[in-house]
Amino acid sequence: MFKVIIVLFLLVSSSYAAETETETETETKVEFEVDLALGEEINELCAGCHGEFGEGGKQGEYPRLAGLPAGYIAQQIQLFKDEKRKNMPIRPYTNERELPVEDVPSFSAYLAQIKLLTKIPKFDDNATAYEKLLIAKKVFNIPKVEGDLELGEELYVDDCQLCHGKRGWGKEDSDTPPLAGQYTEYMLRQIKDFVNGARWHEYSEELFSEMEADELQAIMAYLSIMDD
Repeated sequence: MFKVIIVLFLLVSSSYAAETETETETETKVEFEVDLALGEEINELCAGCHGEFGEGGKQGEYPRLAGLPAGYIAQQIQLFKDEKRKNMPIRPYTNERELPVEDVPSFSAYLAQIKLLTKIPKFDDNATAYEKLLIAKKVFNIPKVEGDLELGEELYVDDCQLCHGKRGWGKEDSDTPPLAGQYTEYMLRQIKDFVNGARWHEYSEELFSEMEADELQAIMAYLSIMDD
């Protein structure tokens, strides 16, 4: 039985001040119920692309959502709603009619609490084939990527660790997403979008614009073994 939780959800709305021709942001705290059963129901619609357990699919065409911070998921949904992050396939599913803002916390919290295994566990002798199948469906491990692991670790520690955590799994009480356990191809696609301006990143220019291909490959190689 899922618990119903009360949370404060931060809404950011934009208003335009004509006299100054500047865009300002106002923050409004709105209290919503987080209903994990509702979140699970919403996820049934998203599972066609992102998987039953938020594991993503098609080698990263659809990213893993399971275990991402709820605040980060909610933030990205709002960016899709506002069309500040462009993604045509997801646009119809994030409009206000399909995913009203009051349902976003429930959906985000449901995905955030999903824990995927990284290897098949040792089964009890009494476990049925069906029980084993259900557990196996929640096993998710990123394939190893070729690259200079020593260089990758050095670059990760210098450039990424502060925000994304010591071993790439994010930081407690932070909405910064983990990088370990995410599809390599998806991350490479996002970096490309950061560089060409299709997606915003606070440190895009200093991190990615001058990074050599072998350096980026090394970071991906290092991250690919963080969920082993």
